[in-house]
Amino acid sequence: MLVVMKPDATAEELERVLGKIESLGGVPEVHRPKHVIIAVRGATPDPQVLSSLPGVASLEPSGSGYWLASRRCQSEDTVIRVRGRVVGGDNPPLLIAGPCAVETEDQLMRSAEAALEAGAHMLRGGAYKPRTSPYSFQGLGEAGLEMLARVRERFGVPIVTEMRDASTLELFQRYEMDVIQIGARNMQNYEILRRAGTAGRPVLLKRGPATSVEEWLMAAEYVMLSGNPQVILCERGVLPPASVATRYQLDIAAIPIARRLSHLPVIADPSHAAGARELVLPLAQAAIAAGAQGLLVEVHADPCRALCDGRQALEPVQARQLVESLRRHRFLPEPPPHAVPRVDCRGSIAGRTGEPAGGTVYRMHVERKSRE
Repeated sequence: MLVVMKPDATAEELERVLGKIESLGGVPEVHRPKHVIIAVRGATPDPQVLSSLPGVASLEPSGSGYWLASRRCQSEDTVIRVRGRVVGGDNPPLLIAGPCAVETEDQLMRSAEAALEAGAHMLRGGAYKPRTSPYSFQGLGEAGLEMLARVRERFGVPIVTEMRDASTLELFQRYEMDVIQIGARNMQNYEILRRAGTAGRPVLLKRGPATSVEEWLMAAEYVMLSGNPQVILCERGVLPPASVATRYQLDIAAIPIARRLSHLPVIADPSHAAGARELVLPLAQAAIAAGAQGLLVEVHADPCRALCDGRQALEPVQARQLVESLRRHRFLPEPPPHAVPRVDCRGSIAGRTGEPAGGTVYRMHVERKSRE
């Protein structure tokens, strides 16, 4: 059972609730993410007794493994803003694109230019790559973070990159990585989730390939319970039956289900689900049609030479075709003439403006703004 205290509950009211739980045989554990939540273990006290105590806002049953991520806690959509880019609420879908891995500075710069010229709002790229085989390319580590920081300085674009190990968080903060990605393999790595909760920057949380939507939301709860409300959920495909030809099976139904259960932004990764670049476009269209509030897409300047997942990476011309198709089907809005992204001679990006629409807004310093 979870006992959710009112935001204005006093210390005396909290002590009285804790004392009552203990007197009834329960063991309370207090959490303070934004207001006090008491997890009750052991004997379950009578709900009527606890709900009648001053300072208690609500009780959640023992079967509920998440509260902060739920619509029961917050009915309005969460909107997350990073360096002027916005995801969530009623805003147009956000496009995050770039190479699977940072390989060389030239490859990163050319891939970034291709993604941004196509219409991407943020750049992805992995400096640390968790790979199934120990012989596969594992990423450049800190050198990759340095390159990502330079590409952000050149193009003025927010960076999304994966944290493979909790011990590297200090490096991510030193190089000011804008969004920390937690990959599918680490969705239930609770130490990484807790550490990401202390990072003070948005977290993109991929769903594990063999996990339920509820387990995905409970993973998000770990991040939020550690003090970070800026979580973006990313559906990237589940393990397919033998008859399915794709690398993973993109769980389209999980998108509206997650949006119904949670106020957090939900995006999709059609690249990892497809495993083949020719399938990325139809899967991206299906995800947006199902309610995805953004896409995470792999774009590489020269996929045939990629050191990681080149088969599923879009070529620059295909990235442009993807955005054009999404706009043609009205999944993405046409940019006004003054807001068309352009790369000037110094590589900076112009035309990235706009205010978020609706929802609860979290900026890099977690500024909160409620829907009127």
